[in-house]
Amino acid sequence: MQTPKELGFYFPAEFASQRALWLSWPHKEESWPGKIQTIYNPYCEFILQVAENQKVCVNVIDESMKLFALTQLRTCVYANKSSNLDFLISQITFYIHPTNDAWCRDHGPSFLLNHNSNEKAIVDWGYNAWGNKYPPFDLDDVIPTLIGKELGLPVFHPQIVMEGGSVEFNGKGTLLTSKACLLNPNRNPQLNQDQIEKYLSDYYGVNHILWVNDGIIGDDTDGHIDDITRFVNEDTVITVVEENKNDENHSILQENLHLLNNMRLENGKQLNVIELPMPKPVIFEDQILPASYANFYIANEKVIVPTFRDDKNDVKALDILQNCFHSRKVIGIDSTDIIWGLGSFHCLSQQEPEVVFKS
Repeated sequence: MQTPKELGFYFPAEFASQRALWLSWPHKEESWPGKIQTIYNPYCEFILQVAENQKVCVNVIDESMKLFALTQLRTCVYANKSSNLDFLISQITFYIHPTNDAWCRDHGPSFLLNHNSNEKAIVDWGYNAWGNKYPPFDLDDVIPTLIGKELGLPVFHPQIVMEGGSVEFNGKGTLLTSKACLLNPNRNPQLNQDQIEKYLSDYYGVNHILWVNDGIIGDDTDGHIDDITRFVNEDTVITVVEENKNDENHSILQENLHLLNNMRLENGKQLNVIELPMPKPVIFEDQILPASYANFYIANEKVIVPTFRDDKNDVKALDILQNCFHSRKVIGIDSTDIIWGLGSFHCLSQQEPEVVFKS
């Protein structure tokens, strides 16, 4: 059987044109113990900001959850005194796809486009809730195939564990990831680095793989790349740095920065690296949370950035990102409650690319 790469498929960069944003409505109280009701307003604000310019698709357990979600969305629209309620709601489609949790970046479909045709496809990687940390995850594991059936798209099954938050793409053949996550024995203990790179190449359609080492403190995903380093265009990444030398993240992120500054892209061009600050530590119930401005979502006309009630660094991070995305509006949304679930807007979302029609 031919691999997606052999058939001409590849994973587009997030900054490429999108048809839709995909989400799984949050409902697992254990993910936000004592706080789940507080996340719905910023979560709905995220949805509505994106819905102004593109479709939004939301997985829900049943009709009751759909009605609850619509009520929360309408409440958010009224709170923001928007007059676009009917249009915004018309942009949102709900699918009865039961899930265990809300982290669609990791359990959702990896959408591929074809270099040679107008085809779109899905990769359904195995999913084990970040090394079997949070069972059950059986419902989440089948979400990509359910979406493939709903959309009438072919679905590839590599039969290994892979999470969307662990990989980052420039859309021109280069993939960026972290050793702490992809080489962790709680994912694919039967595979070495060369074998994992072969899967990445075959199923994401890339030719060049770059590795950093560790992720930030408090990240229960074992070092997802989307909390530390992101492509903002084909040859530029932002990467988070911690100025406080007494902070545990300082040495981790300096080491990654050193690696990035010595990396080259597939075309031989040196990687352009822009530094992004970390927020001041976000701590809840004595737990350091993985708060990071790098966990933003790139939509068609906006970039939605988590903020953390840190006046100095929130503003600095938004300004840096706005300078990176000249054609998009950078919008900060308070993620202080959402991050109690150990993830933010990028972790919660997955993009579906727009087909670029070829004659």
